Amino acid sequence: MRALFLVLLVAASCGRNEAEGDSSSARAPSDTDREQARFDADRRPEKVVEALGIHPGSKVADIGAGSGLLTVHPARAVRPSGRVVATEIDGEVLDLLQSRLKAAHLADLVERRVVNADQPGLEPATYDAILLAEVDHLLSDEVGWLREATKALKPGGRIVISNKIYHRQKSMAAAQRAGLRLQSESTPVPTHFIAVFIATPPGGATPAGGK
Repeated sequence: MRALFLVLLVAASCGRNEAEGDSSSARAPSDTDREQARFDADRRPEKVVEALGIHPGSKVADIGAGSGLLTVHPARAVRPSGRVVATEIDGEVLDLLQSRLKAAHLADLVERRVVNADQPGLEPATYDAILLAEVDHLLSDEVGWLREATKALKPGGRIVISNKIYHRQKSMAAAQRAGLRLQSESTPVPTHFIAVFIATPPGGATPAGGK
């Protein structure tokens, strides 16, 4: 009887250890987690959020959001009462974004929106900030696009462009021609710049909230 008891005890212990092993495996970082961690380490997205100047309740447009590696950060910054509109020209890409948002418990904060490549597709006078991350150089008419996007900003709103350093000169020239004024610029990582622009009203006066 004692021998049988010992056999049952060992079997129970092995079963528990296997279950615990399975639980640990379930908690192990997924490929999505690792991809996000690499992106966050390489790009320092917290600096982009800082440049956006957003807070709980803000409304932000993330242009060309892709699979959402950056989108999750402004979404966290505006919760619980804010909103992010993530735009793309490809609805299938937005499906990938939705998967990432669900995993991060942020799906309720982000509206996915398919837009025309040549138009912002944003409501007028609605957004506290508009983000273009590694996308402005792809616009066929960057100046015209930026002028149209400016109409979607609330008074004192900002447009933030983040891109690789070698696109900087083109980005800056287009923003100036579109009537935007550079408010600040930083290079949080050696490969990328972040530029914050505000709209210059007719006559060149500084808008409310500008510096």
